[in-house]
Amino acid sequence: GCCCENILCGKMQAGPILVLNQNTQRETGRKAQIGNIAAAKAVCQITRTCLGPRAMLKMILDPMGGIVLTNDGNAIMREIDVAHPAAKSMIELSKTQDEEVGDGTTSVIVLAGEMLTVAEPILEKQTHPTVIIRAFFKALEDSVEVLNKLAVKVDINKRDEVLKIIKSCLGTKFVNRWSSLMCNLALDAVSTIVVDEGDRKEVDIKRYVKVEKIPGGELDDSYVLRGVVMNKDVLHSKMRRRIENPRILLLDCPIEYVKSENQTTVEAEKEEDWASVLQAEEDYVRKICTIISSVKPDLVVTEKGVSDLAQHFFVRNNITALRRLRKSDSLRIQRAIGGRIVNRIEEIKESDLGTCGLFEVQKIGDEYFSFISECKTPKACTIMLRGASKDVLKEVERNLMDALCVTRNVLLDPRLVPGGGAAEMALAQALTEKSKTIQGVDQISYRAVAQAFEVIPRVLADNCGAKVVRLLTELRAKHAEGKNPTWGIDGNKGVLADMYDLGIWEPYSVRAQAIKTAIEAACLLLRIDDVLSGVGAAKKD
Repeated sequence: GCCCENILCGKMQAGPILVLNQNTQRETGRKAQIGNIAAAKAVCQITRTCLGPRAMLKMILDPMGGIVLTNDGNAIMREIDVAHPAAKSMIELSKTQDEEVGDGTTSVIVLAGEMLTVAEPILEKQTHPTVIIRAFFKALEDSVEVLNKLAVKVDINKRDEVLKIIKSCLGTKFVNRWSSLMCNLALDAVSTIVVDEGDRKEVDIKRYVKVEKIPGGELDDSYVLRGVVMNKDVLHSKMRRRIENPRILLLDCPIEYVKSENQTTVEAEKEEDWASVLQAEEDYVRKICTIISSVKPDLVVTEKGVSDLAQHFFVRNNITALRRLRKSDSLRIQRAIGGRIVNRIEEIKESDLGTCGLFEVQKIGDEYFSFISECKTPKACTIMLRGASKDVLKEVERNLMDALCVTRNVLLDPRLVPGGGAAEMALAQALTEKSKTIQGVDQISYRAVAQAFEVIPRVLADNCGAKVVRLLTELRAKHAEGKNPTWGIDGNKGVLADMYDLGIWEPYSVRAQAIKTAIEAACLLLRIDDVLSGVGAAKKD
């Protein structure tokens, strides 16, 4: 046995002494590293077929019995339940990638898995992990430099340029049949909510782009609504259901008699006293409604409740009301109509009112939806998605989210690198060249990274059923000439192609983040030399 076992159960005269708990499993040294690599490979195998335009879908049953149909790396990883600690950290990768840049979740995992795969034979040659890690980090710095050289600036104001980029993001997704529609949706939505504050741009997709999924109709019926949709109907059947150029008042307070915070008991001696208490409540509601109608709104929207009495006054004054909105909807309306949310009714000013082109209530399917649409300068919008079934809609929404993120990335950092495995192949080429200048043990590990980058074009070729070895050799030769770094693999046909002609580009931020995340994760897993599990198991007895 190795020396640590002897220390752990050091043989003294009194028999073995156990330091660790009996049912603790312990893997040390080489065994742990090989185990971690195997786990990471397994995770990587799951998502490999999800890369590229010929990607397969995965169908996952979640514990509730719902179905997830997707090829979005992050969505798959979220649903899988893993026991192995190393596999768990692989799953975190795609989550990081998703939160950071929103696209490239599949390639991160494939890359990280490959980094570990190429490290395995080096480990077996008894090379120390820290040596490998040192070389990996060196390679990471160099590859980011090479990416910087590859990157091309793009003119954000040219619509078709930006559309191309979104298109190459959606090309690998389920919706690529409707990709031109989806690209336009994404671009319209993002360019609506961009806020230019002089030197910096703010694009808050999470808060100001709402995706409203309504089953029914077909995907072609989807559109971007310049305004807000709420799943609400007007309060009273007599209220107007369609108002052109309405004056809209947004409230954050209830339009009813406010019960006091603590419990109050009222003792009434005479019947008239009780009547006057009720009268006071009624007067209060009437007072509020009078204040509201004095600014002459056509539509009152509040996050809280509206009492029956208030409804009656509103109907009389020909005011339409909606109640109990979500806070997020309310913020979105505020951005869309250019008004302000009022918190106290006594303080309503003319400037707090907003307006839009049209308010109407429509019945879609069997639910009522209120549309606030045709706003003049909306800074919030809603994407209406229609589709055959819930599963389809969910997948389309996931794809759309990726497209939105890509659009945002391009607007914030307008640099691009070629897609289709071209950037990765160029990196591999550059690193291989550079490895010739490196002395000593580091050279093997450094070259391994270059090999690992070739996994992206390889998987692309693999997924569309091409002859992988032949294609990769040709591609390698192309890049070795050094003249054409934009050549990659056309994932649809399975042939070599110039990405410049095909117009397949990816945001620089997505690629750079993917490479950083993958290499750093690989280094992290290589550093582990001891896995203890079952530490808490004994305590339960």
